[in-house]
Amino acid sequence: MRLASRTVIAAAASLSLMAGGVVAQAALTRNPAEVQAGAYKLDPGHGKVTWSVDHLGFSTYVGQFVNAQAELTLDPANPVGSRLTATIPLTEVDTNSDGLDAHLQTADFFDTANHPVATFISRSVTVDADDPSEAVVVGDLTLRGVTRPVTMEVEFNQAGQSMGAYKAGFDGEATIRRSDFGISYGLPVLGDEVTLHIEGEFIRQ
Repeated sequence: MRLASRTVIAAAASLSLMAGGVVAQAALTRNPAEVQAGAYKLDPGHGKVTWSVDHLGFSTYVGQFVNAQAELTLDPANPVGSRLTATIPLTEVDTNSDGLDAHLQTADFFDTANHPVATFISRSVTVDADDPSEAVVVGDLTLRGVTRPVTMEVEFNQAGQSMGAYKAGFDGEATIRRSDFGISYGLPVLGDEVTLHIEGEFIRQ
């Protein structure tokens, strides 16, 4: 009887945990209109910028920047009023090659001795009329001391309570020409167009 009681209690506890999981899952939303308004900060452990560029015509070379910092202001009632500012430490580049990582720091590329970070500041947000989970964000990218407008296509993933915090997740993609920012090393053999893929989980403050 004692064993049977323990079994019943264990089963009840399991059902309770499962129900809690279902409730937690149900609390997540993929509807942008249901996202909590407010100020958000990027979780640096779950945010990165991945870049890719043509390498001599043989392959597409991929690297990434980590430890980016970003602040986001969201208002589902007025999504066009949302604002994003981001700082990307160019010294935190990872290409899986120590030699290339070091070369990218030089004046041939990022010139981090004089320009250690890149920044992005949004200027406008246009929500897709057919799919409110997608938007076009136009902003100013500053790289190597040069500022140019950049258009980024952004997709809202989901929002909700997770790991003790309220989060909102997004993916974004943009294409730039590195020559527009004074990075002409290796042209035209090395690609000029660079695709940027941005991934981020933002935590509500």
